[in-house]
Amino acid sequence: MPRDRKPIPKNQAEIVQDTIVPFLNQGKPVSQNVFTHRDNRALNTTRKTDKIKDITIGLEDIDSALMYYFKNIIKPTVVQDGNRIDVQIMYGSPERWQSVQADGYYRDTNGKAIFPLIMFKRTNIEKNRSLGNKIDGNLASLFQTFETRYNQRNQYDKFSILNNRIPSKQYYVSVVPDYVTVTYDCVLLTNYVEQNNKLIEAIEYASDSYWGDANRWQFRTSLDSFGVTNTINTGEDRVSSTTVSLKVNGYLIADSINQHLSDTSMHYSPAQIIFTMETSDSSETFAANNKQAAPKTAMGGASISDSYNVNITSTSSGGVTSDVSIYLATSETKYAATITTNTAIFNAAFLAAPSPLPPTSKSNFTFFVNGQLMDINSVTSFIDNNNGTCTLVVDTNNLDYTLESDDQILAIGKFQ
Repeated sequence: MPRDRKPIPKNQAEIVQDTIVPFLNQGKPVSQNVFTHRDNRALNTTRKTDKIKDITIGLEDIDSALMYYFKNIIKPTVVQDGNRIDVQIMYGSPERWQSVQADGYYRDTNGKAIFPLIMFKRTNIEKNRSLGNKIDGNLASLFQTFETRYNQRNQYDKFSILNNRIPSKQYYVSVVPDYVTVTYDCVLLTNYVEQNNKLIEAIEYASDSYWGDANRWQFRTSLDSFGVTNTINTGEDRVSSTTVSLKVNGYLIADSINQHLSDTSMHYSPAQIIFTMETSDSSETFAANNKQAAPKTAMGGASISDSYNVNITSTSSGGVTSDVSIYLATSETKYAATITTNTAIFNAAFLAAPSPLPPTSKSNFTFFVNGQLMDINSVTSFIDNNNGTCTLVVDTNNLDYTLESDDQILAIGKFQ
């Protein structure tokens, strides 16, 4: 930074993020999570070929939900001169609403009063803090995850079934919305009181239900009271007017938040192919299936590495004995039966190492905790109890976490 430039102070979002970053990679290993530090550019996914748009909910969506419910669900009608006619639904723009408030009715471009008519207008917006809080508006911390069933990386075929493959899944992330209470004033205009009563009954019956299109957004709407006014003036049209106050429990997701998350709002989980391990049930079974002789060396012996280096000299055939071959090829898988804070007990015994191999120890085993490899330096001891069980003791300070009874601890190595 040039000397003549003053340092730019960090905003609140950067200060909070700096305190979170050191703790991202600590704790017990768990399954991979789609939520990681957003500054990791390796996790950014292009949205050029994506057909699913970012989730946004605005005030116009709430207005449209009320308009849809009036027209397609309530479907208000009145009977006039022996005919049933539909009631017109309008949103009260400032010009329209001022005309209704001043004259008591609304006229079209030809000067004709429109009856019957339902006109509504948004009058107040109040934030509802009792349902949720995104904590920081500059860096949203609460998200919702949506999973797609099939995508271009996870196409429907039988390859996954035949090859034991876990396909890649596609996830979409959206912030938790802000909850608001929106108030609307609604005016019911008819020629007669009887017609107005039918409209009041229809709207009142729909109270405390979710208004809107079931395929888009729905918002819980309620109403408490009606204000009825009948106007009969000499030389003027007869008007029966009722004012209704609607209270809508809505939620908002602004475009600005999703623009901030546009590079990280879609994720793919890694695909996996699981290979099963071929193991033998006993030493006799392996000996019966092992038909290949071990290679010989110029010195009449063989050099074998099994977590250590040792030279073996054969006394009979000049190669590796069958006991040594069976021991080196044995790799059994066992799950811990009992788990405490720093110990795990396996219902299995060590396979005795033949001469001249060193005795079986923890170096002959590999351990996994919840699918994650455990560092061998975290293993304090792994001993055979000589009663058909063996005990694993771990260093919890080195692991940075303690074991729990519902953990899955796997050991692979020289078991009988």
